[in-house]
Amino acid sequence: MNDLNVTATATAPSAIVATGDAAAPSVAAAESAAAASSIQSLPMGKAINAGLRRALANDPKVLLMGEDIGPLGGVYRVTEGLHAEFGENRVLDTPLAESGIIGTAIGLAMRGYRPVCEIQFDGFIFPGFDQITTQLARMRNRHEGSVTMPIVIRVPFGGHIGSIEHHSESPEAYFAHTPGLRVVTPSTSHDAYWMIQEAIASNDPVLFFEPKSRYFTKGDIDVAVNGTPLHASRVVRSGTDATVVGYGAMLPTLLQAADIAAEEGTSIEVVDLRSISPIDYAPLLESVRKTGRLVVAQEAPGNVSVGSEIAATVSERAFYSLEAPVIRVAGFDTPYPPSKLEGIFLPSADRVLEAVDRSLAY
Repeated sequence: MNDLNVTATATAPSAIVATGDAAAPSVAAAESAAAASSIQSLPMGKAINAGLRRALANDPKVLLMGEDIGPLGGVYRVTEGLHAEFGENRVLDTPLAESGIIGTAIGLAMRGYRPVCEIQFDGFIFPGFDQITTQLARMRNRHEGSVTMPIVIRVPFGGHIGSIEHHSESPEAYFAHTPGLRVVTPSTSHDAYWMIQEAIASNDPVLFFEPKSRYFTKGDIDVAVNGTPLHASRVVRSGTDATVVGYGAMLPTLLQAADIAAEEGTSIEVVDLRSISPIDYAPLLESVRKTGRLVVAQEAPGNVSVGSEIAATVSERAFYSLEAPVIRVAGFDTPYPPSKLEGIFLPSADRVLEAVDRSLAY
């Protein structure tokens, strides 16, 4: 699994300089109004929709492909309205054939297009697995960089929706393990809006995992300022006693655990991974060197997983800072269960806190 050392830096709008004391209040008011007008509150699904709309408007070579994404707007309505706005040549309904979707996208990319493919549900990606891992991931390297593959594959993933088999999978480790693919996942509406645009702008193929349980959760988006690179991890809550790290739909659970721990006098630092491949370890290692403890949480099963890689790498790079072994909290190593059991299968705030307690007991 790749590693990337990046620094998340916020970019601010250019300053407006006023001449004379009388002008200062009006300039400040104008700046404040401009900043306020750039903030929108949207559910994550609508944020991705807005990001796709902006990418389609900015580049005529961007097109969307997928099952039922046209007039219907997709199962989760993430592409709603885009077919009517940009037409059937830019927003294409495809047959129910994931291998055909990916194979067609590869051909389009070789002709200069930037296809964005939707896989309707996480468990439906496996019919396209061969095209992704043996063709798409290798194409640029095979041609020594002369051929680019600017393809985004959008994958609604994860649980918490009470759905049936093949609709709540977490297959991200398969693709993070594959050289040549970038793998990212947002946890907030702001990240979703900006990260989908950055993924589309990439000349490498990007697996864009969307936590479907977050589709209808509102969050603020600054449509004028991004500030965090696509592959940067980020500390979202400061703490001193232990570090917990996760991605996608795990972030609300980790923040809930941190709130509960704070009431009990334990200070937990929360890190949002954001990018699964490459991984930006710098903020995570800095956090671990401060707290001395790390708990890694994910919905996917724990065996040979993203959490396994993080645990191994942090143990290698921050061994002398650790006061306890790195502890993993994950889905169980079983096929995804019936919906009535997913509350037991998926990591909860209680399971995260139990892991933190074990770490603190060393």
